[in-house]
Amino acid sequence: MLTRNLLLKVMLSLQALLIGVAASCQVSFGDATLFNKGWRFHLGDETVESASSPSFDDSAWRSLDLPHDWSIEGQLSPTLASCTGYLPGGIGWYRKHFTAEKAEGENTYIYFEGVYNRSSVYLNGHLLGYRPNGYASFLYDMTPYLAEGDNVISVRVDHSKSADSRWYTGSGIYRDVYIVKAPSVHLGQWGSAWRARDISQKSATLDVDWSIDGELSPSDRFEIKVEVKDEGGKVVDSKKVMASSKKGTVSLTVRKPFLWNLDSPYLYNIRTTLLRNGQAIDRSTMKAGIRSIEFDPDRGFFLNGRNMKIKGVCIHHDAGVLGAVVPGDVWKRRLENLKKIGVNAIRMSHNPQAPVVYDLCDRLGFLVMDEGSDEWEFPKRKWLQGWNVGTPGFEGSYDFFEEWIDTDVADMVRRDRNHPSIIMWSVGNEVDYPNDPYSHPVLDGSKINQPMFGGYKSDAPDAMRIGKIAKRIAGVIRSIDASRPVTGALAGVVMSNETEYPDAVDIVGYNYTEDRYDIDHEKYPERVIYGSENSVGYKQWKAVTDRDFIAGQFLWTGTDYLGEAGAWPSRGLYTGLLDLGSFPKPRGWFRASLWSDSPVTYIGTYPAERGGLSIEAWDDWNYEKGRMTRVVCYTNSPYAQLKLNGKTVGEKKPYDSESGIIHWDIPFEEGNLTAEGISENGQVESSYTIRTSGRPYSLSVSADKTHFDNERSVIHLTVNVLDDNGVDVKLGDSDITCTIKGPARLLGLEGSNNRDMSDYTDNHHRAYRGRLLAYIAPTEGSGEIVVTFTSPLLEGTSITLSK
Repeated sequence: MLTRNLLLKVMLSLQALLIGVAASCQVSFGDATLFNKGWRFHLGDETVESASSPSFDDSAWRSLDLPHDWSIEGQLSPTLASCTGYLPGGIGWYRKHFTAEKAEGENTYIYFEGVYNRSSVYLNGHLLGYRPNGYASFLYDMTPYLAEGDNVISVRVDHSKSADSRWYTGSGIYRDVYIVKAPSVHLGQWGSAWRARDISQKSATLDVDWSIDGELSPSDRFEIKVEVKDEGGKVVDSKKVMASSKKGTVSLTVRKPFLWNLDSPYLYNIRTTLLRNGQAIDRSTMKAGIRSIEFDPDRGFFLNGRNMKIKGVCIHHDAGVLGAVVPGDVWKRRLENLKKIGVNAIRMSHNPQAPVVYDLCDRLGFLVMDEGSDEWEFPKRKWLQGWNVGTPGFEGSYDFFEEWIDTDVADMVRRDRNHPSIIMWSVGNEVDYPNDPYSHPVLDGSKINQPMFGGYKSDAPDAMRIGKIAKRIAGVIRSIDASRPVTGALAGVVMSNETEYPDAVDIVGYNYTEDRYDIDHEKYPERVIYGSENSVGYKQWKAVTDRDFIAGQFLWTGTDYLGEAGAWPSRGLYTGLLDLGSFPKPRGWFRASLWSDSPVTYIGTYPAERGGLSIEAWDDWNYEKGRMTRVVCYTNSPYAQLKLNGKTVGEKKPYDSESGIIHWDIPFEEGNLTAEGISENGQVESSYTIRTSGRPYSLSVSADKTHFDNERSVIHLTVNVLDDNGVDVKLGDSDITCTIKGPARLLGLEGSNNRDMSDYTDNHHRAYRGRLLAYIAPTEGSGEIVVTFTSPLLEGTSITLSK
């Protein structure tokens, strides 16, 4: 077990899952096929006896393919909960008719990546299981109730407690579903795990855990074979052992290992095969990355022996108009855009995410903090109708905490432990929020950098309970994976310091509490500290860079998200470095100037009389002639200068280490305004130009790709409003309609305007800041696909796609 009294050094090698690889990589056994097509759905409740019965008439129900989120299809309303983005919950039923062929000695399972929430799954009227946690992945054995021929799977989803989270969750079977077939004796679910030790330039030792489910017949000879292959497919080591018991460990050697790192995330292939009497009966193929991590209380974080700062962001699981159903290509674009601005770490706030997100983090080179929950045994305050209206309510997941938390956390660790990107496990987020619900006498007269809802409340739950629960959850994690540190994101550090909570974890996350860094480092010199949730301001980053002992930070947030909204109209929280369409916002450009290893220069403007140095300055250049305008420049070059129509209007200025921003005040004049980032030797390293625009005249469209790679592929089309000179009209808000001819469909139109509460289910939407994003997915069939965009009084545009 890791202790904080020693340097926290972790050596590991773990699997990754590529997009499109069969689900066996997730469950670690059997042959898996997607089970998403041909479902029926009904929004509303039915009696269990009827809706779970094979004979129930569901012909009037809606036909759809999974994944599916019914909340995002709902009507936005100011009477609904602001915490969920003013979208509804409810109760829904899903049913699927399918034909099965039963084979002797073969088992059939159904695997759900995630159902939000409180799901009950039935096969031919028999209850397979109940899972209240909407973020957990789970597997049921259908074999005992599977009929030869026709079968019906029924799923009841109860999200009637729609305000059970502080952010948008979605409702329904919103992740993939698989059918898994395997012999009655097979590799165990999530039973394979990988660790690396003795890593050097010459070699690394891989300890490979394996397990078997089913009864081992003494008359049969069972063996486990493990092979490690490099990215080229060459076997670098293999070993075969007798499987005389149901679990064991095999050690292999990788000579001259390629290490997984952020710039070159090298992944080996590891295959485990179960043999009976010399014949292969089951196998699991996974990816593995070899790397070491170290957390030091005085020097921070090390990856493969290299000291670096964690430059992280927190993310939720929605994608604006798409709701909780987020295809892999959408996640890939989002993560790539975060990487471009210098992000190197992702916090899965505040729950396990879809498996594809971890796969992408492995492949793209991100560090990951995996987190179990936002709520423990008591609920947090939530606005149930509107925002700041009436009395906060207390819907949540607390009612199943005691029964399910050990299972939920264990399943998170077992499912995700084979990802090299993951560097820490979190027991929870802000469960120690002062007086929400726990309280302690230290709250009287103490300075805590969070709202406290008053001082000590003797009738509130005793904060000392936090430490005991943290110990329990940390113990579950360590019993499965002792190769990574356990952490927690503390909201009330002053209060938690009076409890066992900080001692229950290996490294301690501070949420918005930079003022405690020096105090607690001196008071607790063996404590590893990092910012687990932080604002995007410059001083918050300086609090990290000015202190070697702070490992890094996770900003709130990487991208805008639904829910946790303010007063109507507001879809969500506007804290992201990227907007809802995953385009960089000004604050994203500012963070790039602090985090990016590549040259960065950006300029934004606002009226000079506003004053200050904003990190929210948009790249507009449309004002009244002669009006004094403040131009702010975000750059990582040592100097910058400003030119208007090729003429210098802002003298070369040095980087301002106090604010991180260079600025000039100049009178507005039409034209092209360019900022140049200049090196120490006077060379232009990067530049950024903004242009005065005229009235909207036409539309243009560009694509991230024009060919669908597979049936699950998504193409992003960016539509811009232009003037008659082809200049982007940043203030354009034209209503744009999308039509498609050919085998493709529109998933949604995203304007990224947080205050736009119009209908998001149709094929037209208003641009925001002169831009609109369209998500396009393929349908069955083949042929040319033409996507056209039109707007009243503007010249339209179209683009041709292919499959």
